[in-house]
Amino acid sequence: MVLSRRGSGSITLPTGQTLAVHTRTHDEEDLPHATKKTMADHLRKYESAFTLTPQRMRMIVEAFKETLEVGLDKPGQIVPMIPTFVFGWPTGEEKGEFLAVDLGGTNLRVCLVTVQGDGKFEITQSKYRLTEEQKQDDGQKLFDFCAECLKTFIDTSLAEHGGLHLAAGEKIPLGFTFSYPCSQDRIDHGVLIRWTKGFGAANTEGHDVAAMFRQSLEKYDVPVALEALINDTTGTLIASHYVNPKTKIAVIFGTGCNAAYMEHIKDIPKLRALGVDGGDMAINCEWGAFDSFEHEHLPRTKYDIIVDQTSNKPGEQAFEKLISGRYLGEILRLVICELIDEGVLFLGQNTYKLESPYVFETAFLSLMESDPTDELLMIIGIFSHFFAVETTLAERQFFRALAKLIGRRAARLSACGIAAIVSKMGYLEEGCLVGADGSLYNKYPGFADRVHEGLVDIFGDKGRNIITHHAEDGSGVGSAIIAAMTKRRKTAGIYPNL
Repeated sequence: MVLSRRGSGSITLPTGQTLAVHTRTHDEEDLPHATKKTMADHLRKYESAFTLTPQRMRMIVEAFKETLEVGLDKPGQIVPMIPTFVFGWPTGEEKGEFLAVDLGGTNLRVCLVTVQGDGKFEITQSKYRLTEEQKQDDGQKLFDFCAECLKTFIDTSLAEHGGLHLAAGEKIPLGFTFSYPCSQDRIDHGVLIRWTKGFGAANTEGHDVAAMFRQSLEKYDVPVALEALINDTTGTLIASHYVNPKTKIAVIFGTGCNAAYMEHIKDIPKLRALGVDGGDMAINCEWGAFDSFEHEHLPRTKYDIIVDQTSNKPGEQAFEKLISGRYLGEILRLVICELIDEGVLFLGQNTYKLESPYVFETAFLSLMESDPTDELLMIIGIFSHFFAVETTLAERQFFRALAKLIGRRAARLSACGIAAIVSKMGYLEEGCLVGADGSLYNKYPGFADRVHEGLVDIFGDKGRNIITHHAEDGSGVGSAIIAAMTKRRKTAGIYPNL
């Protein structure tokens, strides 16, 4: 059998490693494989399934707006529209040293932020990797780990920078970024509604996570005062506005997806009992739950339904499962497995490595879309190195087109969420900035452009008035600024119990 050299090159893996690719394969004529025409025929089917028309997007926006209103009106809704008790925007005069702890989907991050006023800050930080076991183990153990890491950071990392100079009994203010939906009736308290992003730590849902963290901080004798419990999206909103006051909305598109914005307190009916007159409050939408359970509005394919039904929270987080970085690779893997089962792809090859859920990372879709080579060497490398299968050029072109369809749908659905807030708050005419963060927004090629394209499809030319930009560090800087705002408000005696 004749061998032919297909190509050489290198790819950068999600870990940052560089993988050299020197691929020699059987002549494509000698292997059973899908032809270009076969793959084009299949692609048309998937184009129909994954394409969102402007008309459908506008229908989703209207349904989304109604859902946001219901969440503001009544407690306990599917999209909970959580009041954060962050009152108004930062003044720009906040100053001082503040610690921030961020419990994210992948890492625990600890920061010391020096807030300097006028949109300026300095930050020192360390990251600690979370294991899958920690995400599923007992909740108190998880907070013990957070406290240990914070103590290590104070004792070691900060010591290298001159350390913290505290008087006897003095505690440094701490903002705790906890990026999971919590119900709050004051800023330094929060009851976990449900875990998202693959977490499932026991004995935590229904508990006050701020109290659990304080218990761990006392156990390890960490000299901090937990001033504020915030969501990373709320932090992103405040940090981005602190640096650029034109920012009115913040969104996260990463392992999960969420949004926050500043709402008029008079338009939050469920807060009337507080007796707070006037002013604004940041709302943590937790919009990843949009269209959960009922599934009336979002265009779910059979692959999305499988992702949902096999997840640790079936029926929940319906919007997030179509958008977030945790799920896009799995959606593409399910399509590939269907074509393998139908005898279209990889005939005569062992495909067992593709059969495990979530082995196809969303980072692979980014690499596939950005492959600059005619022969699509990066895609050769992904399939040969990680899954031990050979691919034809027709197959590789199909995979890249499929990745583009799934990634584009995610961006356009993301635009629907942004458009719902813009429409609700009347920001379209004057325009606004949207601070955006998360691995999908920052690393997925063309994601931001597709969001902007989606906004124009929804609003027409006025959609160009809504501009997303890379957000400031919400889980570090934003958390610290909110701790500063809270401390200042308490000192002034303004809503001291809220």
